[in-house]
Amino acid sequence: MTEVLMPKATAVWLVDNTTLTFDQIASFCNLHALEVQGIADGEVAAGIKGLDPIATGQLSQDEIDRCTNDAAQRLRRSDARLRETQRRSKGPRYTPLSRRQDRPNAIAWLVRYHPELTDAQVSKLVGTTKQTINAVRDRTHWNISNITPQDPVTLGLSSQIDLDGAVQKAQDKLEKQQAKADKELAKKRAANLSAAERSGQPSALPSTESHDEAAPAAAPTAVPEVAPQPDAEPSLENTFGDAAQVEGPAEEEAPKAEDVFGN
Repeated sequence: MTEVLMPKATAVWLVDNTTLTFDQIASFCNLHALEVQGIADGEVAAGIKGLDPIATGQLSQDEIDRCTNDAAQRLRRSDARLRETQRRSKGPRYTPLSRRQDRPNAIAWLVRYHPELTDAQVSKLVGTTKQTINAVRDRTHWNISNITPQDPVTLGLSSQIDLDGAVQKAQDKLEKQQAKADKELAKKRAANLSAAERSGQPSALPSTESHDEAAPAAAPTAVPEVAPQPDAEPSLENTFGDAAQVEGPAEEEAPKAEDVFGN
């Protein structure tokens, strides 16, 4: 919506030079009706010189006459000279000199609480350079000891709409990158599984069978116990066997008379 140039000064002129109602003037100048009434009473905007909206091209005399005759009508701005200013879509935002000293604080806040933002997005939001952003991030800034993270919206360096839009855009980009990485990982796993199946190797995937469904292990075979027997006394048969015979020394035969005296 197009704003009125110097609304209070325009309201002062309309109060002094027309018979428009307070509501009509307030609606046109984006003021409250009581504020316009205060201007008429001299309690508000004292010392402000009136600005002629006809001379500046904001209104025409015909429009003023139309609303003067009907109090229910509202003034419509003229587009002859008033145009909505277009914000630059490229390049960093212009920062007033009085607020440039607060830019390191805003950069520190964005780097801490919104690390997903790129340097280009931070530069566009705050109106700074990538060199300053890197110096604050790496804590090599010349005034790093005095830098305190502060919301750029609170400092007036950025609007809440622009900040939310940049954050949402950065988050969408991260989600797309994560989805792409997950898709590539799933594709690699599928390729490895297919190669393992072709080569006959067992699958690396965990078995889906539960332990309850597995076959029970076979019980160990019982071994019969043998009763111990008392030790027997050692004997020749037990020691050398039944077939073993003890051979004693051979007895010498007695000499015969024929062998001694001859035939």
